[in-house]
Formats: sequence, C-alpha cells, structure tokens
Amino acid sequence: MRSEFLTISSGRLLRLAVGSILLMAGTGLLIAQGLSWFSLEPRMLRALEGGAICALGTALGAVPVLVIRGMPVAVSDGLLGFGAGIMLAATAFSLIVPGLSAAQGLGFSQWGAGALISLGILAGAAGLFMVDALVSQGPHLADVAEKPAIPSNIWLFVIAIIAHNIPEGMAVGVSAGGGLAHADSLAMGIAMQDVPEGLVIALVLAAAGMSRLNAFLIGAASGLVEPVFAVLCAWLVEIAAWLLPIGLALAAGAMLLVVTHEIIPESRRSGHDKIASLALLVGFCLMMLMDTALA
Repeated sequence: MRSEFLTISSGRLLRLAVGSILLMAGTGLLIAQGLSWFSLEPRMLRALEGGAICALGTALGAVPVLVIRGMPVAVSDGLLGFGAGIMLAATAFSLIVPGLSAAQGLGFSQWGAGALISLGILAGAAGLFMVDALVSQGPHLADVAEKPAIPSNIWLFVIAIIAHNIPEGMAVGVSAGGGLAHADSLAMGIAMQDVPEGLVIALVLAAAGMSRLNAFLIGAASGLVEPVFAVLCAWLVEIAAWLLPIGLALAAGAMLLVVTHEIIPESRRSGHDKIASLALLVGFCLMMLMDTALA
C-alpha cells in the first residue's frame, strides 16, 4: 500500500511539474503579447522584457524541486560554477567595456573613464556588501541546510537571494535604457544563469524543511525583483545620459561581489574544485560568444 501511495504521489508531482512548465510558458507568451499593447517607450519595454526573461529563468530552474528530492553535489557545484562564469563574462563584456565607452563618449579621457568606472565598481560592491551584511547576519547556504528547525534562518536566506538578484535587474535595465546593442544577449545570459540558481534555491529551501510546493513558489518568486529593477534603472538612465556609465559600473561591482563572495566559494565548498572551475570556464566562454556574436 505504501509503495502504491508513493507511486501515485510521484505521478502527481510529475504532472504538477510539467503543468507548471507549460503554465509558465503560456504565461510568458501572454505577457509578451500584453506588453506589445502598452505604449511604453521602446527602451523601457526592452528593459521590462529582459527582466521578465530573467525572472522566467529563475522560475523554470525551480520547477525540478517538485519531482526530485535532491541532486548530486558535484552537479550542483558544476551548475554554480557555470553560472559564475556567465556572470563574470557578462560583467566584463556587457557592463565594464560598454561603461568605459560610454564614459569616453561623455568626454572623459581614457584615464578618466577608467577611474570613473573603477569608482563605480567599488561603490556597487560596497553597496551590495552593506545590504548583504544587513540581511545575511544569519548563516550562509550550507548552514541553513544544516539547521532546518529555525525558520528565521530560512527567511534570511531568501532575503539575501532576493538582494543578490537586484544587480542582475540593474544590469539589464541600464543596458536596455542606454540602448546598448548587447542588452538582449545580456538578458539571455543572465536568464541562463538564473536557471541553476533557481534550482539551487528551491532545493535548499526544500532541504531546510519547506514543502516542495512552497520551495518552488518562493524560488520562482525570488526572481520577480529583476524586472522591477530593470524598469527602474532603465527609467533613470533615460532621464540622465551621464547615469549610463555610472549605472553600468555599479551593476558590475555588485555582480562581481556576488560571484566572488558567494557563488564561487559555494561552488568549491564541497571539494569539487575541478568541476566547478571547468564549468566556470565553459560558462564564461559561452557568455563571451553571446556578447560578441549577438551584439
């Protein structure tokens, strides 16, 4: 009787997962069609679409938690390394290099542009570090999984993940608002990075004691902050051209901090250094190709 119950439950979970994917795909198509009816300024619309794609990537990544209880640690580390490589390439080719060009376009010399972008990178990292210090005074990802009985730790983890999604939305919004050619490839790259991120978030929440459905819903919802900040940053860049290089630098600094302070150390925590490093290189090269070939 127990085995029969487990089979039925697994079947229902599988149908729920497939249904969730189809529902999100259909919802994405409806949203895309609905956005075309709004008379938004083209760059604002582009930012909203890019942010929505990133949020959808996070939601899709969270779907497997409905049908699997866990995943091999080596696979998880590889996915994190892959995402780190994408983020590093996006930071370099989609944010820093265009930021230098934008600063020079405003009349800065090469030294001046480099100094401005450097200050922006440091300011962006410092800002996110302060936010991270405020919302992540509890344990990190591994500590949450080890102490499932403390609900406050789970919520601190969720808030920290949401805060880490803000730079991604900023990057998409600044690129789209500035009319940069690679804005679409940047959004696609971040969405690809968000897929394993959404999966890891949902799995950690499930391991911490949440139901699969709640872990999926929270993991999927964690990406909704991206379209919000994408539109906000696109609007800010629209009203002041000089904000473009500063915005790109701030987003670059915040993303660099996320990668170096959280993602890379987490991918190497369990001893799968070679897998994580190889996956990072693959992710970096893939995003570099997207930035240079699709721009």
